[in-house]
Amino acid sequence: MLVWLDEVSPFPDPASALPDGLLAIGGCLSLTRLRAAYSRGIFPWYNEEDPILWWSPDPRMVLACADFKPSHSLRKTLRQIAHAEYSAHASVQIKTDTAFERVVQACAQPRATQAGTWISPAIQAAYLAWHQAGEAHSVETWIDGQLEGGLYGVALGRFFFGESMFHRRRDASKIALAYLVDFLRQHGFSHIDCQQQTSHLASLGARPMARRQFLALLDAAVALPAPRWPAGRLMQSNPLALGAPTPS
Repeated sequence: MLVWLDEVSPFPDPASALPDGLLAIGGCLSLTRLRAAYSRGIFPWYNEEDPILWWSPDPRMVLACADFKPSHSLRKTLRQIAHAEYSAHASVQIKTDTAFERVVQACAQPRATQAGTWISPAIQAAYLAWHQAGEAHSVETWIDGQLEGGLYGVALGRFFFGESMFHRRRDASKIALAYLVDFLRQHGFSHIDCQQQTSHLASLGARPMARRQFLALLDAAVALPAPRWPAGRLMQSNPLALGAPTPS
């Protein structure tokens, strides 16, 4: 049975979700509401003209950082970037949190196979506020000074929730993901929530996980202290280090 939420009512048990994962309707997108949702494995996903829909699918698509599988061509590209990243004239630079709003806006652009987007102005505003609060982050692929791909998501404790990706050049979003995976592994994150099952995510190593297993993993990870996540360049050859911010 679906639960209708007001501004303050608590979320129901995720196990009570419908077979498709729909758990509740209504409520708001305040930081308090979003933190409460994500800490219990619940996320909003709805069309702009609809009330807010809250989901907790079973199974859940999850990428274990240790299972990330870049293709042969992507590994080659990553080696080339690493070889040149300390050059003053490196054409490809991967940064974090230097253009969060632009990444979200780019992710919100409809795909060729879609008529619209779920990343509505309300969603964009909510996650921008979460970014300003220090818990939503972007990873960006800059090529010749232009933002050509990236992703954004949320970090609670030592768990990362992936939200969306975009690319304007081949592999630009996958490059950002590869750098994110390295950064997360070095900072004690073991998994990335990918929410929905897709063949694209499966090709990168993501696998479906039973809700019960996912929630147990999540409970343990969000209880850990969150690492410091300042804005700047991510360096593949030293993923623990963030380079100085560079002009965007």
